[in-house]
Amino acid sequence: MRLAFLTHEPFYPPSGGGSAEAVYLVEEMVRRGWETHVFCPEIPAADEVQKRLGIQLHPFTTWQMGRYTKFRNFKYLLYPFFLQRLVEKNWAATPFDVVFSQHGITSVTAGRLKRKRGVTVIMNYLDYLTAFMETWPVWLAPPPLLSILKNFELKMPLSYKVDGVLTVSDTLAALVAQTGYPGNNILSIYYGFDAALFPYREPRPWDQVRPPVIVMHGSLDHHHLRDIGLAAMKHVTAKLPSAIWRFVGHPTDALKSFLRRQQQTVPNARIECTGFVPYSEVSSHLQTADLGIVPYEESTGTHCAFVAKIVEYLATGLPVVSTSIQSASTYFANEPTVKFAGFDGLRFGEAILETLYHPPANLIAASRHASERVRTELDWRAISRKAIDFVEQTAADKNPK
Repeated sequence: MRLAFLTHEPFYPPSGGGSAEAVYLVEEMVRRGWETHVFCPEIPAADEVQKRLGIQLHPFTTWQMGRYTKFRNFKYLLYPFFLQRLVEKNWAATPFDVVFSQHGITSVTAGRLKRKRGVTVIMNYLDYLTAFMETWPVWLAPPPLLSILKNFELKMPLSYKVDGVLTVSDTLAALVAQTGYPGNNILSIYYGFDAALFPYREPRPWDQVRPPVIVMHGSLDHHHLRDIGLAAMKHVTAKLPSAIWRFVGHPTDALKSFLRRQQQTVPNARIECTGFVPYSEVSSHLQTADLGIVPYEESTGTHCAFVAKIVEYLATGLPVVSTSIQSASTYFANEPTVKFAGFDGLRFGEAILETLYHPPANLIAASRHASERVRTELDWRAISRKAIDFVEQTAADKNPK
């Protein structure tokens, strides 16, 4: 089978978010003997990556793309149409049996190819991207425009009549099905992690003497860090001023804005910012922490997310405090080392203090159980096998021998 894999993020090395998943999906495709062509923004050492993974890369070079590039949102809107040109340019010499789109942005390209070529198309929804923008500043996401974008993103599988949809959560799968798209063509695969890169370390209960380290890592966008995180920081710092707040990730505009507000409202908070950290090195910053946090603001996009942070914290052996994200709170409902604190900053802050001062009596056993669970169910290899089984079956159903 010849497959075109489409992504708007640099394919390698992973830059965070959904880009981490892409490599493992492609490795599984190649393992099954598929001729895999990856269409993505230009990456360094492309020849070496092609050789090592056994793929063909088709770099997008019209303009710079990336999670932290200037004018990112404007480029995201234009990218699908220019990406289609790149795929079409290679189609005559390399007609594809399957087009696989990673994220909603390249799903536009895949849908347009479906209409034009009639090829088997699988869309992989790693999030409900535009729905995260519900919590963005109004000047960045005007409500009338946002409503149009959300409706378009959610209805793409139905509008383009694609053959299958993978979703990051059951919550998102249900929303796609509510548009009228056939539910039996949807599979929730959740979101995982590389178990080899996040080794377990036995938790060490905070001794109430040394400063506790509260960590948050990831892409640090507007929906990750706003009012809830700030209110929680203010509440905790008032009662526990020695606490260290460690932010692991690129210094995004959202993080800079958050820290400016922090300087105004909680100037005595102790802040650590690591800057960008490669995916393979994130664990080292979690290993020395006491608690991982996920202070996401409430939105439709948030409830549809299956947050990698929670998975990676648990794998490492860290207790977690998170807002009550629907998909995550359902999946991890019975994990005693995870607290879900609604969407209220004071309640979130109290949950942090409670976790630090009063850990579960069975903390070590509970942490080990949670780590083993995510390693079994959510390692990228397990998720990739499940996803590619679905792709393989969908392609076979579309083109029976």
